[in-house]
Amino acid sequence: MSKNRFFRSLLIAGFFLFFINSLVLADEPQVFGDYTVHYNAFNTDTLQPKVAAAYNIVRSKNRGMMTISVLKKTNSGNKPARASITASASNLTGQFRTFKVREVDENNAIYYLSEFHVAHEEMLKFTLKILPEDSAQPITINFRQKFFTQ
Repeated sequence: MSKNRFFRSLLIAGFFLFFINSLVLADEPQVFGDYTVHYNAFNTDTLQPKVAAAYNIVRSKNRGMMTISVLKKTNSGNKPARASITASASNLTGQFRTFKVREVDENNAIYYLSEFHVAHEEMLKFTLKILPEDSAQPITINFRQKFFTQ
């Protein structure tokens, strides 16, 4: 294995360890028929610098990040599923915003990332609209997250 591939593998492993660890702090995954959705939102300054750099994520206490993964139940276990995802949020004053969501495909894992600005003690009510690639049934998830920047 080349040095670059080894380093990239370590970065990916680090991101997944952070992602899995952050899922423990998130709401419980939600199950919709054969699909399970994991999601979380947090400040990007909690990412390790090398992981943030590898995924082109700006680390800052004033930036939030959302992670989403969709798994499909199969006979051989849960498998990552591609999905069309739209994400939006409103704060307590009613300001509404939509987020660009990008897909990351790491061969055995597919997940979705979104970054956005946050203010100190800002409470965001998120709405995720998810349409798995091989499903006609859309999934809607609502959750709240408060961000601290100081």
